[in-house]
Amino acid sequence: MKELVPTIRVHIEKYMREQNLKLQHFSDITGVNVGTLSAIIKGSRPMSINQLNQITSAMGLKKGYFYETYGVESFIESSPHWRRLEPYLYECAELGKLDCIQQVITHVTDDRSYIEELFDVAESFFARGLKEAALILYECVADCEKYQHSERLALCQYRIFLLHKTLSKFDNLKAAIKFEPYIEKLNEEVQLDAIKDVANLYATIHVWDRVLDLAEKLEQRVEFQLHFRSGKRKTKPRVSFYPIFSYRAYAYLLKATVSERHKQYRQALKYTDVYEDIMDGIENPTEEEQELIERFKGWAEGNRYLYTLLLGDFNILDDYLGYLNANPKEILTAFVYIVKAANQCSYDIDRALDKFKTHINNIKVEHYIKGTYNEETLNLRYIRLFYELAKYRLSQNQIQQGIEHLITSFERSVSSNDDMMCIKCIDLYGKYRHFASKTQEEQYTKLIDKLSVPTFQ
Repeated sequence: MKELVPTIRVHIEKYMREQNLKLQHFSDITGVNVGTLSAIIKGSRPMSINQLNQITSAMGLKKGYFYETYGVESFIESSPHWRRLEPYLYECAELGKLDCIQQVITHVTDDRSYIEELFDVAESFFARGLKEAALILYECVADCEKYQHSERLALCQYRIFLLHKTLSKFDNLKAAIKFEPYIEKLNEEVQLDAIKDVANLYATIHVWDRVLDLAEKLEQRVEFQLHFRSGKRKTKPRVSFYPIFSYRAYAYLLKATVSERHKQYRQALKYTDVYEDIMDGIENPTEEEQELIERFKGWAEGNRYLYTLLLGDFNILDDYLGYLNANPKEILTAFVYIVKAANQCSYDIDRALDKFKTHINNIKVEHYIKGTYNEETLNLRYIRLFYELAKYRLSQNQIQQGIEHLITSFERSVSSNDDMMCIKCIDLYGKYRHFASKTQEEQYTKLIDKLSVPTFQ
């Protein structure tokens, strides 16, 4: 038999008896009008979340103490009213009481009464960074509208995609596959952001053919939008996160990245020229547009250096290092390619590594340097940097330092479920295992034990 949970009213009456409080005295303590308080205790008047907070504080209890019970009494056992439900959701989100939100929402949406309002609250949570609470609402709204094929459903799926991204490539792949069919149902401008975000995700998991396909699609969508908005810049508000023209430049940045991954470095240089020319062609830029122009020009300068290095031309290395001195946020990305190029060409870059030794050590301690890249991209570059450093030091016969860098890369690869890099680390370690110290072998063995076969649910 299920045990009956005391109502909030019972708790209040018990507290007043134990503290020997009269109604007027308790009203003075709580700040709740005595007539209202009397009606609440009698059960003839519903209690607002603000009144509940006042009463909870007066009883010396932590804010949110009664939220679960309040949710049951106000929205499950009674007919829910939006005027009380909305502030309750906000309070629960702020306190991280996600179970309370889930419990109430599951019941409230049985009759689909508040779908539009719940979506608006989800958008508010998303904008305020209350991601876990927003995800609950988005998933609930999406489930309620799964047969509607609406723009709201597509936007829910987009938000779910963004919120579901992790450092696990398998989770990300599932998220991308699930979301992609909804892109076409989004607002045309929002599609630009969605395509960009999905392309970025595929780049982090090395699905380069899809990155190229999406870059082409992004360019096509931009051309349509630029034609559609011609002459309407001042009359129609922008919906996309960035100015429309910048997505065309980003499409070519993606193409350059794919070309680099395919070792087509000269083609990558050509695409770099294109996206820089696009940004140079903007007349009378706004402050926002000027910031983007400078960002793309910085990327173009840095990328030209790295593509030239990968072509085997180390004459520009000093210029590249000077660029990095002025742009320290690019050091992580740059040294992935500097060390990679050195490995490909058997070139000595000890001078460059010594010059940026402190920065590289900080990257290792901090895991990665925050910059203009998303977490997934930074994580991947962290893994690749220490893998390339391992190869470089091992080739120099600096075995212990090489194995140390390799274990650093392997550790992050394991935690990220990056199977490709795990295999590469295991293969390289196997060639030098007999040189590993006892401590290094123990670290390696522990990482091997953590490996598990991923499953799709």
